[in-house]
Amino acid sequence: MTEPAPDPARPLAGVRVVEISSFVAVPLAGMTLAQLGAEVLRVDPVGGAADYRRWPLTESGDSIYWAGLNKGKRSLAVDMRAAEGQALVARLITETGVFITNVAGRQWHSYDALRPGRPDLIHVEVSGRADGGTAVDYTVNAAIGFPLVTGPSELSPPVNHVLPAWDVSCGLYAALSVVTALRHRDATGQGQRISIPLENVALATAGNLSLLTEAMVNGTSRRRIGNAVYGTYGQNFTSSDGVSFMVVALTGRHFRDLNDLTGTTEAVALLADSLGADFSDEGERYRHRDALSALYAQWFSGHTGAEICAALSSTSVLWERYQTFGETAADRRVTDNPLFTPLDQPRVGRYLAAGLPVSIDGSYPPAVSAPALGDDTDAVLADWLSLPADEVTGLRESGTVA
Repeated sequence: MTEPAPDPARPLAGVRVVEISSFVAVPLAGMTLAQLGAEVLRVDPVGGAADYRRWPLTESGDSIYWAGLNKGKRSLAVDMRAAEGQALVARLITETGVFITNVAGRQWHSYDALRPGRPDLIHVEVSGRADGGTAVDYTVNAAIGFPLVTGPSELSPPVNHVLPAWDVSCGLYAALSVVTALRHRDATGQGQRISIPLENVALATAGNLSLLTEAMVNGTSRRRIGNAVYGTYGQNFTSSDGVSFMVVALTGRHFRDLNDLTGTTEAVALLADSLGADFSDEGERYRHRDALSALYAQWFSGHTGAEICAALSSTSVLWERYQTFGETAADRRVTDNPLFTPLDQPRVGRYLAAGLPVSIDGSYPPAVSAPALGDDTDAVLADWLSLPADEVTGLRESGTVA
């Protein structure tokens, strides 16, 4: 009998993953693996983990947030404080052979405890700090330096950015770690113990982007520059009717087009002469950004938002109008984007949901609804562990599963 051809949009089909998690990093990792075709089982305590009721909520109190980060998974609710529940989950992990978690410090599902039952176990644990201490995105971020370079230049207090960048980056690193560990296991028959401290993800990124290296080599720390773009020309402007724009000129062509558009070519040349600056150098454009922005601002403030959109669209300049999340949700980049497909999410409603943001052979794997807590209890115990119905019933009646 001929084996069916593998689905290129589901390269991880046949892989099973057990996830014990909360909040962002590991739920995102599990959802990414599920979008790539893996069968991902999220195991939660009875009543749900700390993120099961996290805002934003529907009017009936269901978490839109939880549904967003657990699309396409299966759900099992277990009393993980009880020895019987721990044994059940440990068995699930050793049967599947792939485990991801950010609930660190639980000896019963540690690598050392689980490996004797599954020598080729892939065990990925996300922790807070590299020294084993606890941390979340916002506390990690505070210790790295980003809040002290975020915001207007005249501001003194730190400013937290809204995007949980380290959680997102860490989640994608975790998913990548599972994929590479699977390849390693296929090649060698060996599993891997993988540890990803959230703090290290932030530190590595700050180093890779030269923010730490700049301090080490030059002895200087990055300073606040508002909405400018460090090392090149970029700035926000406001139209006559109050519409805000972000404008970036990375290359010589961008810069020339911006000057032509704003009618400042001659004025910019005179400015360069008076400053002794060479504006063909993006570093020079950055250094004298305030003077350049003062010239450009006159044109922006003299035109409406619609006029500015039309004018910028005919140039090579990089730009975009600032929008609210509500405006973006109604924008064509969502409504006409094949990344988004209609999803009927139980308890939340019908909306356009993003699938995997990667096109594979011309198509995007679509979003699949998130389960309710414990939706797949009976099916998973019967299918994954081959437990008979009466044993599943007994586990339910004893409160071990819900």
